[in-house]
Amino acid sequence: MKITEVRLRHLNMDLVAPFTTSFGTFVDKEFILVEVKNGEGLSGWAESVAFSAPWYNEETIKTNWTMLEDFLIPLVLDKEIEHPRDVSDMFSHIRKNNMAKSAIEGAIWDLYAKEMNIPLSMVLGGKLEKIDVGISIGIQKTVPELLAKIEAGLKDGYKRIKMKIQPGWDVDVIREVRNRYPDVPIMADANSAYRLKDIELLKQLDQFDLMMIEQPLSSDDIVDHATLQTEIKTPICLDESIHSVEDARKALELGSCKIINIKIGRVGGLTEAMKIHELCKERNVPVWCGGMLESGVGRAHNIALTTLENFTMPGDTAASANYWHKDIIQPEVTVEDGVITVSKAAGIGYEVDYAAVDEFTSYSKRYTNKLESV
Repeated sequence: MKITEVRLRHLNMDLVAPFTTSFGTFVDKEFILVEVKNGEGLSGWAESVAFSAPWYNEETIKTNWTMLEDFLIPLVLDKEIEHPRDVSDMFSHIRKNNMAKSAIEGAIWDLYAKEMNIPLSMVLGGKLEKIDVGISIGIQKTVPELLAKIEAGLKDGYKRIKMKIQPGWDVDVIREVRNRYPDVPIMADANSAYRLKDIELLKQLDQFDLMMIEQPLSSDDIVDHATLQTEIKTPICLDESIHSVEDARKALELGSCKIINIKIGRVGGLTEAMKIHELCKERNVPVWCGGMLESGVGRAHNIALTTLENFTMPGDTAASANYWHKDIIQPEVTVEDGVITVSKAAGIGYEVDYAAVDEFTSYSKRYTNKLESV
């Protein structure tokens, strides 16, 4: 496979409703859409999940664009690539910048699957034809608003509820949710909002029979999480702390968590995501796929990854309509009774809607042997 052209597009899409976490409120999503082409005119697609500011990790849209333009695209353009997993090795001398790496690697995976004329899920070794999904609900202004969101999600059939928490919006709120819904699978996502000094507060969550508490402590920590896990019964799930299969190995050996959330962008691409999946499978540690407010392109990659057999917990890949007035793929991602039926179409399984892409694109660049701005 030879990449003859790469195009980067800067898109901005308005969310259906504001989404609030412990580190900020989002009313729209800016992101980079990556398209790679081969000499036969086939296109592969992926997106960078970096935000406009370094809230989630150190990467941003601007840093991703620079990394892609100056370092990563030159490494793949007009190079013979035998298999998409080789791209990870081609990028190995560049430290971190996982979201930028994932964006270009993911597009190459999609192109490869299309050249093979088979679904990306099949290329990855996925076997599941249907996947269970849950819904992620941001911090609300009031508990009644939160309960209304949960009720709507349950009516749509979602298999579990993830609710964001932060100091002041935690124990008492979860108590009200659990009183209303005693049997619903619920997890709490802290996005690193707590510290080990909060251990007595976090112990109180044990009474609510939560599926897990996700990333309660610092985003770069695995040591304090190990201490916390010995003190609480609620399983800890690590998100921001896991950037590679080596991070996952160390966290499991330390006892820092009992569950791992795999996000393709956070770990640097599908190749590394599959390595983490295999490690956790060997150690009987369940995994699930987290979301980053992706458009339909990123959502499709998440679906393909989630077909691997150790994704035994519902992920965050809710329907397109939960987030976007109009998505950039056709058909849009839909969920019925909390289940997504995996597309059997080649590549990511969805067609990119060029008219929608053009509508949301603020600027783009095309890269061949000569750099052109368009």
